[in-house]
Amino acid sequence: MYLISYLERAKALDRLVGPAQRAARLLRPGRARDALHGLWLGHPLHPVLAQIPLGTWLSASLLDMWPGNALASRRLVLTGLAASVPAALAGTADWSEQHEQQMRVGVVHALANTTAVALYTASAVVPARARGLRLAGLGAAGAAGLLGGHVAFRQSAGANQAEPVPHLVEPGWHDLMPVDEVGTLAERQPASRVLGDVPVVVIRDRGKIHVLGGRCSHLSGPLGGGDYQDGCLTCPWHGSTFRVDDGKVARGPATAPQPVFRTRVAEGAVQVCLPGAG
Repeated sequence: MYLISYLERAKALDRLVGPAQRAARLLRPGRARDALHGLWLGHPLHPVLAQIPLGTWLSASLLDMWPGNALASRRLVLTGLAASVPAALAGTADWSEQHEQQMRVGVVHALANTTAVALYTASAVVPARARGLRLAGLGAAGAAGLLGGHVAFRQSAGANQAEPVPHLVEPGWHDLMPVDEVGTLAERQPASRVLGDVPVVVIRDRGKIHVLGGRCSHLSGPLGGGDYQDGCLTCPWHGSTFRVDDGKVARGPATAPQPVFRTRVAEGAVQVCLPGAG
């Protein structure tokens, strides 16, 4: 764990991170990039795709333990190599929209995966040394998986950062602000407020008040500093865009929706209620 924590602080890795990030962002925001992020799936696509090469490569090494399975092992290796391409594309798209500490560990994760791909490719080309090369490749892929797990769970990349909100807000209606304060809100300009301990963002648009969770579900970007246009709110950090009516993601890299509060005016205050809270 100490070694991986060291990678988080290793600024020397930024020499690799910068150029790689610029290359990854050559695929502009749009449907293809959203598909790689897993917007259609509701959570990141990369971990799903990564199971295929890891599974086939592990199976190939298991078959190597018994004679007569060389052809089957080779087919599994080739299947894993083919599956590694979409897995790498999805991982690269996610990686390019992360924090610098996550990206430093992620670039080493990518180097380990590249090493695994090279070793497995060599095992398919040089049958005489296939078993040893596959074992070495499996070790590199295992190291890459360890680093990927650290980024996903220890550094919380890919997790829904808005998931705690319904558990932090009590059920029912709550006063958010005096009704007189509504007139001080700039039209169609996001404003940050706090409901208890929970940040929210408030938008006044043509007489209607929209209230959403104030931290982006992607990496907790401050939505109060975002841009609001045509009924959609864009996070200032990585460009995730949410529809304010229902919180659904209009554009990634976010894959999880934003909590949306119901609003009403009662007892001289703007009150909010989060469905499913508690």
